[in-house]
Amino acid sequence: MRPPTSLLRRASRAPVAANPLRCQCLSTTSQARATAAAANGSPDSSSSSSNAAGKIPKRKPLTQAQKDYLSSAVRKTSLLSSSPSSPAVPTGELAATLIYAGQMPPILRSHPHLRPLMQHMYDQEAGHLSTFNALIAKHRVRPTALYPLWSALASGLGWSTAVMGREAAMACTEAVETEIGTHYNEQIRTLLEMVGEWEAQGYDVGPEFTDLIGTLRRIRDEELEHLDHAVEHDAKKAEPHWLLTGVIRAGCRGAIWVSERY
Repeated sequence: MRPPTSLLRRASRAPVAANPLRCQCLSTTSQARATAAAANGSPDSSSSSSNAAGKIPKRKPLTQAQKDYLSSAVRKTSLLSSSPSSPAVPTGELAATLIYAGQMPPILRSHPHLRPLMQHMYDQEAGHLSTFNALIAKHRVRPTALYPLWSALASGLGWSTAVMGREAAMACTEAVETEIGTHYNEQIRTLLEMVGEWEAQGYDVGPEFTDLIGTLRRIRDEELEHLDHAVEHDAKKAEPHWLLTGVIRAGCRGAIWVSERY
């Protein structure tokens, strides 16, 4: 049984420091949502209040480590959704879009009633990819050098799981979206910790930074929506579910790890 929306809204005010390890024994759906609650801190509006008072915002320069983290975050998040014509492609969102593109032809031939759902999820992933490509171009972040490899693997994963059947395709979505959702939560938590540290030191947080956190939260919630859709459409009935989702999740973690470095 999925948690009520009201519980998720209350969870959005949970402390940032909550330990995601406590969720390991939960199902993938519950795990992703429990981790989402831990990541949903809320930076205050000291920047806007400072500007309203006519003061010059006091901004803390990013350290080199923080710059490197932000560049890595944008690059690797944007590996797992796609458009081959994109000039710079983030890792996480690249894979998700190509997976859906690979799944749609076989799935829709045998299950045409799923066309609206598959198109909806694909369109959202393509929007995520476009968002991160814009951030990459704006901030001159080096895109992952492994774009051709991720493209081939993601397309192959999408097509092969769809050929295995609807349940296997949905299990693939469940596994990928669980990893992406968890990954977004880790990024959001880290950014909120930066914000909390700056505000504790008396610095203002610029709107660009808070907008980035808001963007990550919105995209994270849409990824978890896809996870819910997959479970609702019999992802758990794929055989063998534990093996299929385990292998795919391990592959996603490996891809993210590699994209952080190349």
